[in-house]
This record gives sequence, structure tokens and C-alpha cells, in this order.
Amino acid sequence: MFLSRDVTGVSMEPVGRSSDDVLVIGLGSPIMTDDAVGLKIAEAIEKMDLPNVGTVQEAIGGLDIIPLMLGHRKVIVVDAIQTKACDPGTIIIFNPEDFEPTVVNASAHEMNLATAIKIGRQFDPKGMPEIIRFVAVEVSDILTVSETMTDAVVKALPDAVKTVSDLIREFQTSI
Repeated sequence: MFLSRDVTGVSMEPVGRSSDDVLVIGLGSPIMTDDAVGLKIAEAIEKMDLPNVGTVQEAIGGLDIIPLMLGHRKVIVVDAIQTKACDPGTIIIFNPEDFEPTVVNASAHEMNLATAIKIGRQFDPKGMPEIIRFVAVEVSDILTVSETMTDAVVKALPDAVKTVSDLIREFQTSI
């Protein structure tokens, strides 16, 4: 299943190169069952060896994502999400604005992605990406220690990779 929302103390030094390229950031933990989905999607995109596309796979959160984004105009963040509002394996595309209600004051270690991006844009508006999209896969298990994802999430991987590659193509053809 695929859902789409309309898509019209940390070092702040950029990691990687500054470019007009698309950066795909896969987030998750490789040992927490379905939480690995973002890492697996980014890995699949990397194996496609697409021109002008960079990938990183990280087990980070909070403010740690800002240095990864700095210097890139277009970023796709891929991660697991557990809303329990959708079936596991559902792919959802979000804009940063979709998370605006979740922006909160929190410590750097407990800060959610939306809050980190807002701080990054306040701190360095020219360095942060002009376009950010989130591709999230609804998951069912992020608490069990296992390197094996659930069947529904594994089955969603090809569609999730296609969703990310379609966004990359859209980004590369836009001005």
C-alpha cells in the first residue's frame, strides 16, 4: 500500500560535499527488527549507483542529522514509522511541515527530527536543504532485537525503493 501527502553541543560542520546533488539519508538500527528499513532502502539506492545521488546510513537522531544535511539542496530521509494507523508495509511521503505539530523543546538527545530540522533552518538557513522529503514505512516491530525484519516490511522494500528513486528523479528534473 502507498500513501502520499501532497508534495507541491553538536558540530554543525557539514558532513560530505556541498552540492546540488540529492542526498538520501537512511535512518534506523540494524539490530532492532523493522527499524532497519531506512538503512535497507538507502543501501538499495546506493547499489543502484545513480548519478549525482549520495547516500548515508546512520543510527542517529536529534541534532545529529543536521551536519548530514548541511550543504545539500535536496534531501530524502528514509525511516521507519509506527503510527498504528496504517498496515505494516505502508509507504508514506511527508514534508517537514507535516511534522510541525510535533516540534517541541527537548534535550539534544531526545529531540525529534522535525525539531532538529527547524533548529537547523534557524541556525543556518542557507546551508540547510531547500527541499526535504521523508519516506516512511509503517512498521510493526521496532522493539525486538533481531537483524530480520517482519514479512510485511520486507515485502514493502521494492515499492519503498521505487518511491525514493521516483522522488530522486523528480528532484533531478526540477529546477
